[in-house]
Formats: sequence, structure tokens, C-alpha cells
Amino acid sequence: MNRSKRIAVVGAGPGGLAAGMLLAASGYKVTVLEKQPYLGGRCSRVQLGEFAFDRGPTFLMMPHLLKDLFHSVGRNIEDYVRLMPVNPLYTLKFGDVEFTPSLDRSKTRDQIETLFPGNGEGYERFMRQEAEKFSKVMPLLQQPFTKLSDYFNGDVIAALPKLHATDTVYGRLSKYFSDERLIVAFSFQAKYLGMSPWECPGTFTILSYLEHEFGLFHPVGGVNRICQAMADIIEEYGGTVRLDNSVEEVLVSRGKATGVRLAGGEIVDADDVVVNADFGTAVTTLFAPGVIKKYKKSSLDRKKWSCSTFMLYLGVDGEIDMPHHTILFSGDYKKNVAEITGSKTLSEDPSIYVHNPGKIDPTLAPLGKTALYVLMPVPNVTGSVNWEQEKHRVRKQMLDRLEQEPQLQGLSDRILEERILTPQDWQDEMLVYNGATFNLAHTLDQMMYLRPHNRFEEVENCWLVGGGTHPGSGLPTILESAKISTGMLMERDRAELAKASGWRERTGGIRR
Repeated sequence: MNRSKRIAVVGAGPGGLAAGMLLAASGYKVTVLEKQPYLGGRCSRVQLGEFAFDRGPTFLMMPHLLKDLFHSVGRNIEDYVRLMPVNPLYTLKFGDVEFTPSLDRSKTRDQIETLFPGNGEGYERFMRQEAEKFSKVMPLLQQPFTKLSDYFNGDVIAALPKLHATDTVYGRLSKYFSDERLIVAFSFQAKYLGMSPWECPGTFTILSYLEHEFGLFHPVGGVNRICQAMADIIEEYGGTVRLDNSVEEVLVSRGKATGVRLAGGEIVDADDVVVNADFGTAVTTLFAPGVIKKYKKSSLDRKKWSCSTFMLYLGVDGEIDMPHHTILFSGDYKKNVAEITGSKTLSEDPSIYVHNPGKIDPTLAPLGKTALYVLMPVPNVTGSVNWEQEKHRVRKQMLDRLEQEPQLQGLSDRILEERILTPQDWQDEMLVYNGATFNLAHTLDQMMYLRPHNRFEEVENCWLVGGGTHPGSGLPTILESAKISTGMLMERDRAELAKASGWRERTGGIRR
């Protein structure tokens, strides 16, 4: 179908690659253009000598969505990527208390009763009620919201009583659990959206439900291998993925996208342009002056942006006997979150996430060594932190905290390879607007119809995929954005083809 139609995809992040894969498999001539010399964007691979790391996301949720995506293009994910379950899900440390929930509900309930007496019933109620909510919310994440009347369809009306959109994640979880630490254990997932659980809409309690219901999975070689698999499939279907090809401008004629111009001057003509570049960066840098009216920089500055992350990628001498995922929580988590998202200042007592994938995947480091990934949620660059001045102090703060863990004593002296990525680096090197790692915040006024539309409303024949459009950030929802946008594109083409066929039948193909 549409073998003569050309598609230019700007950016080889997971959304752009998924869109390219879906379109190439449907017969479109797809060219993916990526500024960086590597695939994946925020889901790319970081290579430091013999050590390999995921740049951003470190696990996959809801693997059935990925499997369905690959099946839709006639492929099996298992032929490209090996997915390993992570069980227990993670180790959550609150001082001396360690909570290790797993997919075994009875075991998790018993552990909750032991550590947080009286809360086992709340866990069972949480799993039961959140399952009902998820069944209503999921259809909303799989359909476009391009006009206000979309709010009045049957799926939205059925979901409204379950959305809890006017409550907060923390508020909802307080109805299930009485222990503050347990509330935090089921609400920290709001950070996946770059938000505070005290501000994030109550709808998103489904994030922790999804983890407990469907589990977490580690792709051998890292999440970045999923991006490589999609790029391979694009090329199998005759498409092209061009790295080191920076798009300078999306070309627009009479309000319609007609292709892109590369930094070297080359013009890539296209019937449609799919933009997977970071949304804020795209609308402020990729269009000629005067093209973008709704999303000018002044309007973007009034929007709410997610927090950022300070990253340490450490190649370490020796093996580390820590779980696959560990979170070391601040002693005052509410204060820590308020500093990140409110005052936008650095915390003296931060929370830190440690990823030790070598626990189940030996491919990321040489034998007897460890690729250790450490993340600290921090303010984005709209705060007053001077990251060039502060980065070495923050690094020392993180290492000092890590070395309090028995398995990490003496860590600083064992580092063989290292890279730091600050919020300023996210903005300057990765072109992430405001260094907001999780893109636009998921507040009520920035969701569904009120989020930038999949069919870009400023330019015809231009489509958005990725975390900056509906349904939002996070790998599963980014993949859904690609399905929504390409589905609308192909539906438009089918309608045009049917209209043209009808005209030919009525006129015998002769214009009058």
C-alpha cells in the first residue's frame, strides 16, 4: 500500500523507530534521520570502554504491548530481543527497612504485613480496584484526542468514574495504606512522569499497579536493543535509517510539510513528516520563523515541565552483589520531592536509584567487573542550579551515599570508567528542552486533547510521536503514540484512495 508515498522521520528514538517500522511494513518509503551517531535517543546505549549502559530507561513494562507491536508488522520480538523477568521487582530501602515486592501476591502481602502491620488488606484492595481502573484507562491511551468532542465518546464516559483525575497519586494511595513508607513504595512511580506524587493526578496510581500485575523485564543487552530491533525491521522492509544526519528544518509550503533540510544542505522530499525530536526543541528550532504560532517559546515557558535526572555511568572493578533495581529513599521523601519539583534546589538528603543489570545479564561488562548505573532525580534547568559548578559536588554526594551500602564500600576506588550526565547535558547534548528528561508534565491541563496532538495542529502532513504528544512519556505510551499517529496517517490515505477509486468508477477515469 502507498509504495510511492515517502515518509521522513525526524529522530531515531523509540517513537520514531516504531512509527518507521509500522509505515515501512505497510509499504511506505521510510527514511529515518537521526542527528546523533547512535540510535535510541533517551533509550540509546552508552559505551564506556568495555562497559555498556542504557542511557535512560532501564526496564520494560507491559511486554505484551511490545509483542503486539512486532506481531503487527509480521515479526516476533523473541527473534530480536531476549526479555528476562526481574523478580523481585526491586529493593526499596527506607533506612534499615527493605521492601522487596514480587509478582507473587501472597508473598508480597505477607511481607507487607510483616514490615507494615495492618496494610495487607489495603494491598489486596489496591490490586483489585486498580485493575478495574486500568481496564477503563487503557482504551484512552490507545486512541487520538484531536477535538473536544472526543471527550464524549463511550470510552471516556465509561472511564470518568474511575479516573480519580481530581485527586493525587499520594491522596489515592493514602486510601489504601496507612504507613508513609508503603505509600511512598507505591507512589514513587510518579517520577516516571517526572512529577511529584503530591501533584500527579490520581489516575497514575495505575503505574505501580502495572508493575505489580505485569512485572518488569530486562532486555538482554539493555532497553536500547529494542531500538536496534526496530531499526533492523525498518531496513528489512526497504526503509533507511541514517545516523549522523541532523535535520535543520522541516520544510513547509502553503501550510503543509513537504520534507526536511539537513544540516549539510541536502533536501529530503517527503509526502509526510513524522517528528520524533523532543517536542519543545522541535517547535523552537526545526521550523522557519512564523510557521509555529501556538507553540512559541513564550507559550512553552508557561507550560509545566518534568524534573530532570543526574546520571552516573560507572564501570567498576569487581562484581557487586546488589539486586537488579535498588532505590535508596531520602529520610524525608516529601521534602526531597518538593525541592526537586517546587523550589528546584538540590537536596542534602536525596533519593538515589541504582541499576545493577549484571545481576542477571553478563553481556554488559567484562567477567569480574560491573556496569553500574546510578540516577538521582533533580530539578530541570529552569531552576537556579549551575550544573557546571555543582556536578562534582553532586557526584561526591552520590558516591558517599552509595558507599554507606555494605556492597558498595570503597566504590570510589574501584571506578575504571565513568561518565556524568547532568540536566544541562540533557539539554545541550541530547537536545531535551529545559533538560526535562520526562518531557511535558502530565498535569490535567497537559493531557489528552490538551497535550500536543498526534496530528500536529500547526502544520498539515506533519505528525508527532514520542513523550511530548498523547498519550505521554514512558516507553509503552511512546510506542502507543507511534501506533496512534501512523494509524491516523494510514486511515487518511485509505480514505483518499477510496475517494479516488470512487471518482474513477463514476467517470471512467476521465476528468471533466
